This record gives sequence, C-alpha cells and structure tokens, in this order.
Amino acid sequence: MSVFTRTRAGKALGGLALVGASALVLAGCAGGGGDAAPSASSGGGAVSEADGTFHVGTILPATGNLAFLGPPEVAGVKLAIQDIEATGDAFPFTTQLTERDSGDTTTDIATQSATELVGAGADVVIGAASSGVSFTFVDQLVDAGIVQISPANTSPDFTTYDDDGYYWRTAPSDVLQGRVLGNLMVGDGAANVGIIYINDPYGIGLKDNATTAIEAAGGEVSVAVPYNPGDTVFTSQVDQLLAAQPDAIAVIAFEETSSIIPQLVNTQGYAGSKVYFVDGNLSNSYEFQPGTLEGAKGTLPGNPADTDFQTRLKEIDPALTDFSYAPESYDAVIVAALAAAQAKDDSGTAIRDNLQSVTEGGEKCTTFADCLELINAGTDIDYDGVSGPITFDENGDPTEAYIGIYQYGADNKYTLLNTEFGSLNE
Repeated sequence: MSVFTRTRAGKALGGLALVGASALVLAGCAGGGGDAAPSASSGGGAVSEADGTFHVGTILPATGNLAFLGPPEVAGVKLAIQDIEATGDAFPFTTQLTERDSGDTTTDIATQSATELVGAGADVVIGAASSGVSFTFVDQLVDAGIVQISPANTSPDFTTYDDDGYYWRTAPSDVLQGRVLGNLMVGDGAANVGIIYINDPYGIGLKDNATTAIEAAGGEVSVAVPYNPGDTVFTSQVDQLLAAQPDAIAVIAFEETSSIIPQLVNTQGYAGSKVYFVDGNLSNSYEFQPGTLEGAKGTLPGNPADTDFQTRLKEIDPALTDFSYAPESYDAVIVAALAAAQAKDDSGTAIRDNLQSVTEGGEKCTTFADCLELINAGTDIDYDGVSGPITFDENGDPTEAYIGIYQYGADNKYTLLNTEFGSLNE
C-alpha cells in the first residue's frame, strides 16, 4: 500500500456552492471577485485531530451569485455521506456533516463559515463553488490543518497556490475548459470572437485560456469586456461587444447572465446561436421568451450524471432539475473518506497525506463500498469516481477530466451534444 505525502508550492482558485431554492439553477464553476489572498502558511496550528469522527463541513452557496449551484452540490455531499454510513462498521469512523453558506465575494459569509467549521473541528471542508470565495478562507483552513476540496473551483491560479497540500479540487482547471471552449467556437466557424467576462479569478482565467485556444486554432479575440461582481447594468459592455461585430460571443458569467442575454439577444437582435455559455451560467432555468437561446452552446466540466446517479440524487432532493457538479461533490467526500480509511486516521493531515494515493496506481474500484473492502484487506486502490477518473497530481488537481458540450433548443433547455475527454498534461 503506497501512502504518498506531498508538499507543494501552490494552487490557484475556482469554486461553487451550496443553495436551498433559487430562481436560477445554473451550472457554474468558479466565481466571486477580489484579489488573490496572500500565500497560506503551513498548518502548524492544526485543530483537526484523529478523534474517531470523520467530520465533513461544507461551505457552499445558499446565497449569492452562485446560489443556483447549491442544490446539486449539497445533494452530492449528502448522498456520499449516506453511502459511507451504509458500510457500517467497515468504515472505522462515525460521520458528521456540518453545512454552512458561502455567500459570494460581496459578503464575508464564507470567512465566518470557515471560522465556525474550524471551531467545530471539521476534518475536511467541501467548497467553495466560487474560486474568488475560496481564496477568502483557504488560509484559515490551511492554518488549522483542515483539508479543503472544492467540487467546482476551476481557476488555474489554485495550481500554484501555497497551501501546504491542504487544498484539492475534483473539478479540472480551466486550462482544459478554455481549450475546449475556444476550439468549439472556432470549429463552429467563428473567426472573430467577442468575450464578456466577470472580473474575478474564474472569469479572468477562463477568458485567458479560451483566448489562447482561439488564437492557436486560427481565430481572433477582437474584444474582451469585463464586468465587476455586483454589477446589474451591462449596456456599455454589450455596446462594446457589438461594436466589434464578432461572429460569436462567449458569456463568462454567473446569474448576471439573466440580465446580459436580454440586452444582447432581445434588445440588440444578436442571435442566440452565436452565444456560448460556460459552466458558471449553463442553466435550464432561465425565464426568457421561447427561442431566445435556441442554438446557443455551452461547456461544463465533468462527466454528466447518468440516469441512475440522477435518480439517487433526487431521492436526496426531489426538487433537483440540474445536476451540475453533483458528481464532483460526491467524489470529493468519497476520496476524503477513503484517504482517512487508508490512513486509519481521520485527521486533516492524515487525509491530506493519503488523497493522491487513493486515486492512482492501485487496484481500480468505482464504489465506496468496494474500495473500502480493498483498503481493509490491505490493498492499494485507485478510485475512479462518478465524475471521472480523478487521478490527482502533486498539486491536488485532477490530471484528466471530461468536458461536456451542450446546446439549447427552442424551449431554452440544454441537452448534451457530446463529451470530450482531455488531459491537463498535454
């Protein structure tokens, strides 16, 4: 059995969230705003101890501009806890779940939530959804020796963030989504591309990586217009976009999309088929006129939840209509539990030191129960989850992942066109 202890210089940011009921149920990947937090220190004041309780905390958006992503993420976490508890005494720890809100970067809800979870003695925290939000509390968790696993952070900045190995994510860096988005737009015939993006780590990272891919494929980004978190009026940004007469526009945004699209499509007459969405705004819950989004496409990291997994999630939350980042949330809890089981130690530090090991190099297994049985028999495992193969690298990033490509119909609902599998090592 290989137990891999890793130290690393850094990571970037990305993220998503916990939500109750929201008018928008979008698929998002990272959000928030503000500057990157200073480098984290080394977890010397660890409060997560081996006490026999596998204590999972969540900092997911119940409020804020990513609240629409909360329900599937929360359902994924709760389903994972259910599957862990179903193994009974085979899992050597009792389980505890403490849920907290992340808000967004216009509030300090996430930092308060992190303080509460540190005080409660959490071993692992799932969240945030927003990269910018994760940056506001990652240092608190590192200092306390608590593992953080985001199911939705995609900002490339987390790859090199100084987190002493305590920050991980089950969603891939936007280096991969940007590559797929850029190639998709140029492949659809867009030689001249416009981009509107949220001015935060998520938006900037995705815009930069999409631009690199567009230019590498022979296209050009003629205009890229930022907006700030909290903005509600986008007239000037839309005017700048359309002045460049782009063949297509990528909208890298969150719930602000519900205000941007009417100005872009309805007011300015820009065809929905020339609009491209990303994980932060791919949603089936927009209340637009029929046909507004017809032909629009979008990208979403992760392996789409299959029918069986969706059914199980709906048993947790019957109101679910969107399943974005539910697989990643589920896998975040499962890999942490497997790491604790392998270490025979539920402390944050022990979980940190075993996370990479349980996702690579051992015997393949795909369910918590099967993986736990192998661990208890002394077998080194390689967990492949519902979100994909995971396979963490030394930075806590998944090295390979799926990116789904979706298209909207006349009913403003999206369906899967195809899924691309890519490696971040390419």
